[in-house]
Amino acid sequence: MLPSIEQLLVLQDRDQKLKAFRAELNALPLQKQRIEHALAASSSALEQAKQRAREVELQRKKLELTVQSRQEQVARYKSQQMQTRKNEEFQALSNEIARAETEIIGLEDQEIEFMEEAELLQGTIREAEKAFQGAKTQSEEQLAALKTKEDTLRLRIAEIEAERVELAKAVDQNLLFQYNRLFTSKGGDAVVPIEHQVCTGCHMKNTPTVAHRAKSGREVVTCEQCGRILYWQGD
Repeated sequence: MLPSIEQLLVLQDRDQKLKAFRAELNALPLQKQRIEHALAASSSALEQAKQRAREVELQRKKLELTVQSRQEQVARYKSQQMQTRKNEEFQALSNEIARAETEIIGLEDQEIEFMEEAELLQGTIREAEKAFQGAKTQSEEQLAALKTKEDTLRLRIAEIEAERVELAKAVDQNLLFQYNRLFTSKGGDAVVPIEHQVCTGCHMKNTPTVAHRAKSGREVVTCEQCGRILYWQGD
């Protein structure tokens, strides 16, 4: 194998690692966003339960005040009954008392329903708080792991980039230009083996002459179909 091909294979190995590490690094913000969204969803569920509990308590208090107002109204009607001497007025007041007392019963039933809902909501809130605390702990652990991963990736990328600079210096500049162009355009596979006259990059067959030239290892050979740099692998 040509020394220049060996140099390119080492360089390609570093470039492929850089490509993989950079892809991992670029994916971290989305992973972080997903973790934060999961925590936000848990927080929102807790807040919704608390908000509903506040609304229920507000409605219950309003009913309580309305019941109190109706009870005071009934007391006034009864007081007026004691003072009137007219049967018509007495009967009219009796009707108003009956109407108010019926309304009070309905209001008290609603108040009981709100109290029962409030009790259920307290259980929901406790479960939501437990879920939120669990999500918060998990989120903190996951974000810490992502930060560690980010620091490790940046360190490895910096190390490989520095190594690549030194490796590239040893490669013929014209060949390096050709390699860089192929690496970018061919998805990270610029230098590939040829097997049974087939380029393992594009999986297209080359002529026996191309295969023989690659096997001889005396010159840089490229695939007739895709232009990738070829080398012979095996006996």
